[in-house]
Amino acid sequence: MVSVRRTKQPSISQLRAFVAVAEHLHFRDAAAAIGMSQPALSGAVSALEEALGVQLLERTTRKVLLSPAGERLAVRARTVLDAVAELMEEAEAAQAPFTGVLRLGVIPTVAPYLLPTVLRLVHRRYPELDLQVHEEQTSSLLEGLAAGRLDLLLLAVPLGVPGVTELPLFDEDFVLVTPEGHPLAGRDDIPREALKELRLLLLDEGHCLRDQALDICREAGRTDGAEVTTTAAGLATLVQLVAGGLGVTLLPRTAVTVETARNTALWTGGFAEPAPSRRIALAMRTGAARHAEFEELAEALREAMGGLPVRVVGAGA
Repeated sequence: MVSVRRTKQPSISQLRAFVAVAEHLHFRDAAAAIGMSQPALSGAVSALEEALGVQLLERTTRKVLLSPAGERLAVRARTVLDAVAELMEEAEAAQAPFTGVLRLGVIPTVAPYLLPTVLRLVHRRYPELDLQVHEEQTSSLLEGLAAGRLDLLLLAVPLGVPGVTELPLFDEDFVLVTPEGHPLAGRDDIPREALKELRLLLLDEGHCLRDQALDICREAGRTDGAEVTTTAAGLATLVQLVAGGLGVTLLPRTAVTVETARNTALWTGGFAEPAPSRRIALAMRTGAARHAEFEELAEALREAMGGLPVRVVGAGA
């Protein structure tokens, strides 16, 4: 096969014009979307076709269609533009740490209880940082991190995912939440073995807290055949089901005050040492250009979370 060496290289402006047309399939709408005049847009796409030696569009008097080659190359063009955008963001971050956009992903069983501390810290110490928060389940957060949609995650670890670096923040114990009058209510020496036969209420599939609770139960000797009822999408609903006498549940200690204070029919119990616990950490792409910035943020969060009912852990833990 003989390769053809092209002397002309596509420009970013040409790629932006082509991707806009590919998305809108209309020259006027595409031009408006990227703030370019319609003649300039048309000229840019024609120049790109000339540079590539490929017809990208099929133009008619009524509509615009992508050619087969255009459909394939539109995907590549979007990837190039995304990479250029990331390049510009990284360059901006390198020039001025803790400025610009930081897209933080947080799991639902952490967000309501830790975000107040995170937001106060960012507002006080990093006022030029544009923090954007996305609450999603762990699998979605990891996909977003890998795709570049998210910059940093706040979630339970270990993840065991290649290409992801964890910055541990703290460990927190689980407590047992029971209805009033339950035999274990108010105790602070509950043995893990007590979980073997309890009617346990858990979050829906996909929540890492559900998996952690099940792991704790298995360690306590609970068999897969023991009754486990999944009826709630969030902790707020879960504890109200407990208050209604449908069973008991496990809560991370940071969630206890928020979720149980509203209902006097809810009681808590602590486990005998060593209590079951989870670790919360920041997670970033390994080798991220902002790694020094994220490590500094992790250290600042460790200091800020010292007043919470948690055990702060060091960077090398």
